[in-house]
Amino acid sequence: MLRRISPLLLSVFAILLAVLPAAAQDWARAGLAKSPRHQEWITVKHGGRTVSAFVVYPESSQKRPVVLIIHEIFGMTDWVQDLADQVAAAGYIAVAPDLLSGMGPNGSRSTGFTQQQAIEAVSGLPPDQVTADLNATADAALKFPSANGKLYVVGFCWGGGQSFRFATDRHDLSAAFVFYGPPPAKDAISRINAPVYAFYAGNDERIGATIPTAVAEMKAAGKVFEPVTYAGAGHGFMRAGEAPDASPANAKARNDAWARFKSLLAKGN
Repeated sequence: MLRRISPLLLSVFAILLAVLPAAAQDWARAGLAKSPRHQEWITVKHGGRTVSAFVVYPESSQKRPVVLIIHEIFGMTDWVQDLADQVAAAGYIAVAPDLLSGMGPNGSRSTGFTQQQAIEAVSGLPPDQVTADLNATADAALKFPSANGKLYVVGFCWGGGQSFRFATDRHDLSAAFVFYGPPPAKDAISRINAPVYAFYAGNDERIGATIPTAVAEMKAAGKVFEPVTYAGAGHGFMRAGEAPDASPANAKARNDAWARFKSLLAKGN
C-alpha cells in the first residue's frame, strides 16, 4: 500500500514546495494591497531589451528623489514590491526593475519562474545586461515629471552586490546602499563617486568575510564607505525580519537598518 501511494505523496509534496515561496510572502502581498499610494508597472525599452519595472509614488506636494531598488536573487517577489511601497511611504519615488524581464518561458519575467529557477536565472544574468537594464530604468525614472533629479540605488542580497557594482558605473548617484552584498572588483572601486553605506548581518560570514577587504580598498581609493554589522542577524534580515515568524535578532536588525536607511536618505535631501 505504501509503495502505491508514494508517487502521489511525492506529487503533493512537489506542489506544496512550488507554492510555499508565494505563500510565505502573503504578509507582504497583504501590506501592498492596503497601500494608499499609486502603484504601476512601466515598460522600459533599450537596445533589444524590454524591462518591466514596478513603480510606487510618494504622497508628496513636491518633486522627490528616485530610489532604484535592485531585487534579491529570488527575482521580483511580493516582498520587493512591498519594500518599494515602504520606500515611497518614506517620501521617495521607488522604482524596482524586474531584471528577469523577458528571460522566462514565453518571454515572461520573474512570475514565470519557480523560486529555484529564479535563483539560477538571476545568478546567470550577464553583468553588462544588468548594468544596461539599471541605467535604462534609472534614466526613465529621472524623466518622471515628479522626479527632482536625485538618484539613489539600494540592493539586497545579490542585489546588494549589484548596488555596490552599479556605483562603479553610474556617476550621478547621490548614494548607494548595500544590504549584505559583496564589493565590486578592486580595479573598479576607483570609479565610485557616491558614498556607499552598507548593512551586514552578524551571522553571515560568507559576506562578512568580504568586509575588511572592502573597507581597506575603499579607504585606499579615498572613497566614503560606512558599513554597519547587526549582531545576531542572518543574511536576508530585511525580509526575514518583517515576517510573522521573525527571530528577535532579525526583527531588531531590520528595524534598526530601516531607520538608518531612511535617516541617510533624508540627510541627502
